[in-house]
Amino acid sequence: MEISEKLLCLFSADVREEDGEYVAEVPRREIETGSLEPGETYRVALISRSESEAAGSSGTADDGVDASASRADDGPQPPVEPGEMRYVEIEDLGKQGDGIARVERGYVIIVPDTEVGERVKIEVTEVKSNFAVGEVVEESV
Repeated sequence: MEISEKLLCLFSADVREEDGEYVAEVPRREIETGSLEPGETYRVALISRSESEAAGSSGTADDGVDASASRADDGPQPPVEPGEMRYVEIEDLGKQGDGIARVERGYVIIVPDTEVGERVKIEVTEVKSNFAVGEVVEESV
């Protein structure tokens, strides 16, 4: 299956009936990481589970995410790699005061010792599934 570069997020959700409508909940982390904004309209694609997934256990983790979707080979991979150099703009500050930049699909890169509005060249030092950390190598680009 081909996945578009325009993909903002990927998660699993159950569809349920609520007051005559059908609802699929968006996980809180998709809003908190900046992938989606409440009140905005998005295109939604639904992908059927394969028979092998349906035959197994429900596969749903405590946070409501299908465990099969969290495997590294199923979901979208982080758009950065350790050692990669990037030019980013700091869009926000995190709770600890570190700069936050967003790249493809809303993926977050935390950049310590930066301020909102700064454009910097960074080296990606650490990569996790939902965020990365970068160090400034050149300021005010």
